[in-house]
Amino acid sequence: GDEKPSAPLRIRGAFMSPGEKVFADVPKFLPKMADNLPVNRLGLAKWLVSAENPLTARVAVNRFWEQFFGRGIVLTSEDFGTQGEAPSHPELLDWLAVEFRDGATGRQGDGAIHPTTDHGPPTTWSMKALHRLIVTSATYRQSSSIQPSSLSAHPSNDDPYNRLLARGPRFRLEAEMVRDLGLAASGLLTDKIGGPSVFPLQPDGVWKSPYSSEKWTTSSGEDLNRRSLYTFIRRTAPFPQMVTFDGTSRETCTVRRIRTNTPLQALTMLNDEAAMENARALANRMMKEGGANLADRLKYGFRACLTRTPEAAEIERLKNLYEQQLTSYKTNPEAAKKISRTAAKRNKYAALTMIANVLLNLDETVTKE
Repeated sequence: GDEKPSAPLRIRGAFMSPGEKVFADVPKFLPKMADNLPVNRLGLAKWLVSAENPLTARVAVNRFWEQFFGRGIVLTSEDFGTQGEAPSHPELLDWLAVEFRDGATGRQGDGAIHPTTDHGPPTTWSMKALHRLIVTSATYRQSSSIQPSSLSAHPSNDDPYNRLLARGPRFRLEAEMVRDLGLAASGLLTDKIGGPSVFPLQPDGVWKSPYSSEKWTTSSGEDLNRRSLYTFIRRTAPFPQMVTFDGTSRETCTVRRIRTNTPLQALTMLNDEAAMENARALANRMMKEGGANLADRLKYGFRACLTRTPEAAEIERLKNLYEQQLTSYKTNPEAAKKISRTAAKRNKYAALTMIANVLLNLDETVTKE
């Protein structure tokens, strides 16, 4: 009854040819399971989070770091083995791992963490405490701007991927976040939680296949604009917008997505029907909530997308674009009808929609910095 779980090796993989009996155990290159642990899933779980296991906490904090900084301390967050890349800051990785595993201990000195004032009582394996530790650090709170000094004078200028952490993080958001940000800025995002998958707007014909009669039936009501987390996934025809922004087809487990920068991404942000719906909705917000005059409306849309106050030159450029678009739509009412579905003040709505389209498409809008 106390014997470890076991199974016979199959000679040449043949089920009918059992060979030597092997017993359940952890990999030999990692610490042994303690003798007092049961050899089952509970024992394995306790071994995973034991102080002797060097991997669990390190892998976890590296993935959190990757979310905040765009790249992990170990770049290959999917591979901590000999085929992966060595950590850029091994001591930082170890320190964060111990902080995560053991909780704040109230050490004094430079960078001290005081449980009673900073984090409350020490809490082991607290993701919230670790996230707070990272985002309140001087490293994370640096400006992401490249220093104007010469390359030799400042290390960040000769480090395009910011591996030296000499500046704050700057990287494009992930595919799902890009879509959700557009919905949130335009005021369309549905905050409902849970429920079955939904079918948001996507180009026609994506599911067209001679081998299947299944059709993508676009959702309606609140389901149309739910978070990307709830988007229905079909592996043979993944959601185009997310694939364009380096989302995966879900055919294999992908720990780390490789970011690309392609013209198709800009085309999607400008011309995709879902992007135009976001622009129409944002224009509506700017008109109704932004204020009485054009400058206030432009500032409102700018802040909704970029979360900062625009400079005078930026507002001036947007004004010029608005006047240019307004003049164009006055001379071409058919084009205005294609852009704006509102009969009243159609030309103004159409011009403001194009402004919203530009704001939602800016690199700064979809970049975390």
